[in-house]
Amino acid sequence: MEKSELFWSASLAELKRGYIEEKDSYVCLLCGEKIEKGIVYPCENIFYEAERYMRIHIESTHQSVFEYLIGMDKKLTGLTDHQNSLLRLFYEGKSDAEVQTELGIGSTSTIRHHRFALKEKERQAKTFLALMELLKEKDEYAPAFIPVHKTARMIDDRYNITEEEQEKILKKYFPDGTVHLSKFPPKEKQRLVVLRKIANEIKPDHMYAEKELNEVLELIFDDYVMIRRYLIEYGFIDRKPDGSQYWLKK
Repeated sequence: MEKSELFWSASLAELKRGYIEEKDSYVCLLCGEKIEKGIVYPCENIFYEAERYMRIHIESTHQSVFEYLIGMDKKLTGLTDHQNSLLRLFYEGKSDAEVQTELGIGSTSTIRHHRFALKEKERQAKTFLALMELLKEKDEYAPAFIPVHKTARMIDDRYNITEEEQEKILKKYFPDGTVHLSKFPPKEKQRLVVLRKIANEIKPDHMYAEKELNEVLELIFDDYVMIRRYLIEYGFIDRKPDGSQYWLKK
């Protein structure tokens, strides 16, 4: 299962702690890092069992689950920029007066109103989640959609793709099973599926020089510059402003 699928299929409790437990390991929902069970892991001259070390990994790599989630695209969180700022300050333990001063808006009663509005959003979200869980038990015709990757920069109708559609697109553009394109898809949905496949060829936790990345992409399609541009546009990879280094986004 891909990282995005693990992330979106996780329970609320698993998402809150940032990792899931599998038979032989713990898997970070934020980056896909696996910590094997039955091994002790050293950190600053102290040895930790696997689950505790996973929590250390999240703290050292992602700062916190909250920081990771609050930093996701607002089309994935459903938060406005203003709500995002408020939640960050509330998480830091700021009082209403401190939040009001820092944001320079209204009064402390204004901040209390925002707190109430966020609680209302929470209540609505819980109700909606319960409805969707109940729906799963009855809606036998619901198609299986491919999950939106967590680093997506634009969430729109191009992500309305079922697993069946994805398989057809992959067979059309990679008929022999190898990751090599003879032509690039003209349609947005097809591009998304193809780019997801290509992104799997890029090593995680590796910083690519532009030339090195070009060499990888040229093996897939002749117009590697276009592929590189689309991978950035769709949020699969990122780069330094000067284009000197590229990496797979998590």
